[in-house]
Amino acid sequence: MKAELAQAWAGFWEGRTEREKTLLLWGGAVLAVVIVWLILWAPAQDGRVHLRETLPAMQRQLAQMNAQAEEARRLSTAAQGVAPTGGALKDALTASLTQHGLVPVQVELLGNAVQVQLKNASFPAWTGWVDDVRRQFKVQVAEAHVTALKDDGQVDLTASLQPSTAK
Repeated sequence: MKAELAQAWAGFWEGRTEREKTLLLWGGAVLAVVIVWLILWAPAQDGRVHLRETLPAMQRQLAQMNAQAEEARRLSTAAQGVAPTGGALKDALTASLTQHGLVPVQVELLGNAVQVQLKNASFPAWTGWVDDVRRQFKVQVAEAHVTALKDDGQVDLTASLQPSTAK
């Protein structure tokens, strides 16, 4: 196949005069330059122009996104220091008790404290819950009355939790 193509080309080329060969060589060179220009150089040039035009806007967007990310970090840190109070604290503690599998007899708001009353509750589960809400809602136990029951680890308790004053 290769040999046949070479013979066909040689036959074509030998049949041309010197003037035709010169015209074909120059035409091929011009065609090669045009192809290189259209396939390689022009798209690269257009891309550079496009980047030169859009780069300042992209840099402004990046600066704006960085500022927004910094603000989000700052607000996130500030939000971690805000503890719920009042009715929001009562609702948060009630939901947290349910999530921990503790069934409150009563949850009521007393001033800035929330009083929680449990009957026949697991003491280890209660202490785990207190530790969790201490960290999550920044509360502290202001007062607790715990009565042990006959079953090991079971207690009746009443506890008052209030927003923590320690930072």
